[in-house]
Amino acid sequence: MLVDTQPATHQHMPASPEVRDQWVDSKLIGVLMDNAMPSLISAALALPIMIYLMAGEVHSVALTGWTVLLLGVLLYRYRMIGTYRLRYDSTEGPLRMEFVRRYGWSWAAVGVFWGASIGLTYLQASVQTQFVCGLVVLGHGLLSLTAFSAYLPAFRSYTNALVISVLVGLMGPMLMGVVPTTGVKHLVSLVLLLLIFWWLLRMAGERLHQVHRASFELQFYNQELIDSLTQQTRASLRAVATKNRFLASAAHDLRQPVHALSLYADWLATEPEMARDIAPRILQSTRAINELFDSLFDLTRIDAGNYKVRLQHVDVRQLFADMALQFEPVAAGKSLRLRTHARPTTIWADPVVLRRILGNLVSNALRHTQKGGVLLGLRHRSDVLVFEVWDTGVGIAREHQQAIFQEFFRVSQHQGTEDSLGLGLTIVSKLTTMMGYQLALNSVANRGSVFRLMLPAYTRREGPITDGTSVLVNAALRGLR
Repeated sequence: MLVDTQPATHQHMPASPEVRDQWVDSKLIGVLMDNAMPSLISAALALPIMIYLMAGEVHSVALTGWTVLLLGVLLYRYRMIGTYRLRYDSTEGPLRMEFVRRYGWSWAAVGVFWGASIGLTYLQASVQTQFVCGLVVLGHGLLSLTAFSAYLPAFRSYTNALVISVLVGLMGPMLMGVVPTTGVKHLVSLVLLLLIFWWLLRMAGERLHQVHRASFELQFYNQELIDSLTQQTRASLRAVATKNRFLASAAHDLRQPVHALSLYADWLATEPEMARDIAPRILQSTRAINELFDSLFDLTRIDAGNYKVRLQHVDVRQLFADMALQFEPVAAGKSLRLRTHARPTTIWADPVVLRRILGNLVSNALRHTQKGGVLLGLRHRSDVLVFEVWDTGVGIAREHQQAIFQEFFRVSQHQGTEDSLGLGLTIVSKLTTMMGYQLALNSVANRGSVFRLMLPAYTRREGPITDGTSVLVNAALRGLR
């Protein structure tokens, strides 16, 4: 089980352009659909007036067909608006894009049928009727600026269909060999004016669309900034809370050995003949104070990023021999056995950092082991090198296996924690994270624990790698019990 109990620093990352564009397009579709009902109402009000004007002046079959088709499209769009309100109004993103892809053709259909009214009346109805129909079509074109320009594909689909339909209606008689009574000059003028109107309409629509898009992009960035500030504020509050807890715990743990030291000093002042008995206790209190300060300084340097890493070749057997020399007196003082096992291996690492990590693990194992012993070994695997620290101590319950890496945490029911500062495993966790190593823990309460430090296999190893390493480690561990 990998252990990484240091609180993760969640840094707010800016959203990708794809995410931003998807969010903005979703909002623009929302504006488009908010304006769909007013445009539908205006079309429904204009339709009876145009039918009344064209009745008796245009071919009845053509008028009936146009009316039925346009009315059918308007009813379909009414149903479409209801579907959007029911299913898509409360959603965003891909669902709205899917809605537009499904119903997008209806904008072009409305444009075609409104433009077709020019073809029905041109050269057939009276000049007054043609003028009114032209005004209605012009009004629908201008209405599209406010109704459809928010979402550019819908706006372009509608205006292109509207203008092309009007052009076909104007050019239709000429294609069929009917020459306008007013002459070709007036028809050419109408076509040129229509093309100019089309160009101006598209340009104005695109500018309005840019205004809509810029507004929502600004809203997106503002929300992103608000979210970032909120996260930073929460992180700051957590940091302050952690600092306060850290200082309170440090003050509590520092007060104990200092208070004991002052008591021993007073005792020595009043009873000088007790110096032989008091001196070891004074040394123990002084050692506890020095250990606390060293640990605090280590944590401060690691957190500040000032811990200097110096990589070099490290002889693992020599490292284990030095550590055995350091901790064997501690083990002997508790009647424990301390063993090491490693094949001849040279690795590329920081010897100070590696010694600090393994030393804290061994010290922690000895502190919580009352009988048996501790084994420090190196296991070779295909992709990693694994340093292992086994003990036959009290073990760690599952509910405490994450918390033990927090500052000043100590399992209250464990023997041997009275003089522990609760910083050793915190330093181990921070150093392994800093070096890019992995740390794993397996433990059973009242049976013992094994800490595994996994290093990438960019090491120089001598001798074949066999399963004998596992056999030797297990045999050595059995010898400790």
